Amino acid sequence: MNVSMNVEDYMHELGARARAAARRVARATGAQRSKALAAVAAALEADREAIRRANEIDLEVGRGAGLAAPLLDRLQLDDGAIERMIEGLKQVNALPDPVGALSDLEYRPSGIQVGRMRVPLGVIGIIYESRPNVTVDAAALCLKSGNATILRGGSEAIESNRAIAASVRRGLADSALGEDAVQLVTTTDRAAVGHLVRMERYVDVIVPRGGKGLIERISAEARVPVIKHLDGNCHVYVDEAADAAMAVAIIVNSKCQRYGVCNAMETLLVHAARAQDILPQADARLAEEGVEIRGCIRTCEILPRAVPASESDFFEEFLAPILAVKVVEDLDEAIAHINHYGSAHTDAIVTADYARARRFLSEVDSSSVMVNASTRFADGFEYGLGAEIGISTDKLHARGPVGLEGLTTRKFVVLGDGQIR
Repeated sequence: MNVSMNVEDYMHELGARARAAARRVARATGAQRSKALAAVAAALEADREAIRRANEIDLEVGRGAGLAAPLLDRLQLDDGAIERMIEGLKQVNALPDPVGALSDLEYRPSGIQVGRMRVPLGVIGIIYESRPNVTVDAAALCLKSGNATILRGGSEAIESNRAIAASVRRGLADSALGEDAVQLVTTTDRAAVGHLVRMERYVDVIVPRGGKGLIERISAEARVPVIKHLDGNCHVYVDEAADAAMAVAIIVNSKCQRYGVCNAMETLLVHAARAQDILPQADARLAEEGVEIRGCIRTCEILPRAVPASESDFFEEFLAPILAVKVVEDLDEAIAHINHYGSAHTDAIVTADYARARRFLSEVDSSSVMVNASTRFADGFEYGLGAEIGISTDKLHARGPVGLEGLTTRKFVVLGDGQIR
């Protein structure tokens, strides 16, 4: 950021450059976009050590500031995390190019052909906290889908984001897309976010990734459409017809594989007929992992170490080794509980009963609904999207993990040979 420039002017300059870049990215061929992404991957590979050094600075500052463990976990870029970033970019690059795809073409009685073409959204603003890997995920998905992007990461990851963005822009510099196709907001001034979400002239959609407070603020202030989810209060319901060993494995993985993520289970529901069987087995494993149990009255009667849950616990996204547990009478109560207390993110049923599984899939109103699988699979990489730019719990315009198609829209095209009306 030019020190002589105020934040509003700086953001509008970024916006103008992004709008110009969006036109170049949109008209580039799929081969040109693919070549640019390959150059970005090579630049990241060459800059691994610089990225690690920058990340260490952020981690040291974060520890000194008392940053919570889940946030430090999201912030860290070790060798494995950098490798996953690069691999995710390569997987996105290998996906079919969505831009320009024609569908639903059919002749009308007039002789014209009417169909739809998939086209980029334009300029996408990404606002995110802690996770510096989002810088690469966002850049890859936006470029592959023919969009330009403006990235605004959190101040706690500023050095990591600057290092990654420098590598991305270096990879783009000699491409048909140009380095302005990906721009990082380099100021940590919070006013930059307020300007970004109101720049209708330059920005077509905002994707926030972060805590509930950030997303609520953006939703309240934005004049630009927002693709968002507020929190991830995910459930696993163990049905009367569940296999016990399968249920325990899914419970432990959904909760303990990683705590500080939006697709971790936060509430466990167990059918009353299986509570005496399933809960002690699951609790033995959860206790080994140090998970605190906050249970309903019946849960506390079965599990001596459980503490009574408040109603607010069933609304909570803990992002920590804490689990709310409730014994329910049947599938109807489980579905009603999820639809009332849940966040419409990801919910799973464990059952061998096909009819109950179908009811759960149909009646649970969430962006991802699962049968006999861990909630941790609610992820763009696991869904075959290569990477995701976020998860949407809205019903318009995208829902669930947002990959390439979620970053495009469709317009009607009409093909004729001289028809008039």
